[in-house]
Amino acid sequence: MNLKQIVGIEAASYVEDGMVVGLGTGSTAYYMIEELGRRVKEEGLDIVGVPTSTRSKEQAIALNIPLKDINEIPYVDIVIDGADEFNDDLDGIKGGGGALLFEKVVANMSKKVIWIVDDSKHVEHLGGFPLPVEVIPFGSQAVYVELAVKGYRPEWRMQGQEKYKTDSGNYILDLNMHKIPDVHALAKELKAMVGVVEHGLFIDMCDLVIKATQNGIEKIEK
Repeated sequence: MNLKQIVGIEAASYVEDGMVVGLGTGSTAYYMIEELGRRVKEEGLDIVGVPTSTRSKEQAIALNIPLKDINEIPYVDIVIDGADEFNDDLDGIKGGGGALLFEKVVANMSKKVIWIVDDSKHVEHLGGFPLPVEVIPFGSQAVYVELAVKGYRPEWRMQGQEKYKTDSGNYILDLNMHKIPDVHALAKELKAMVGVVEHGLFIDMCDLVIKATQNGIEKIEK
């Protein structure tokens, strides 16, 4: 069993009968969803899933996990998702898989947020991983220029020869900042820019990190 699989299975153990569960997106969340599918089939686990992406939705359907649209439910009991980076304050960068907008909406509606990661994602300062910024296509070049002028070194996320499109049909600009001096200030600044839909800074959201290390599982609580 690989490290991602180990933390995915461990995180799934936090899910109980009757819960509305946010299904994260990415290579680690994949194993968590697989384990939930196993529990639904073999243990009769009674849950409702809320996917954060088309990929997670398709995986859940294949596993016969009952699903509801986010607009059909008043809240989410627990969301389990990966993270691209996180620091000691449990603030993080997410969106490497392109699902940051839906992931943030679900996390914002969740009573408990769990991130499942491996050791490499734990950093002293956020910014080593490129920070995704989701922008609407209309006027997106102007946003690119504005971010470049600020010195944030934006790059268009590409899919082959075309600009990558999110599930909402938006583009992503990845900011190569290397080290973000003030995550709260940057989050506020980006959100105030016209044309920016959302950014990948997830601040004051995570309650528990389940981290896979070579010595086993480590849990870090807020």
